[in-house]
Amino acid sequence: MNALYIFLGMVGPWQWIIIGLAILLLFGGKKLPELMKGLGGGIKEFKKASKEDEKDEKNKKKEDKK
Repeated sequence: MNALYIFLGMVGPWQWIIIGLAILLLFGGKKLPELMKGLGGGIKEFKKASKEDEKDEKNKKKEDKK
């Protein structure tokens, strides 16, 4: 994860603007909300799966201690 934070820190505000404009040009204004909705849903599912895995690990550790 540290490499991701380093990369995101290296990208300045102008680079983010250029990336945003490139995405807008590639997909168009009508498709952009649809893409963001899909991205948000994917992130939500990822977080849900991560939480379930953490709960499973905690339950497994509790069972191992018994």
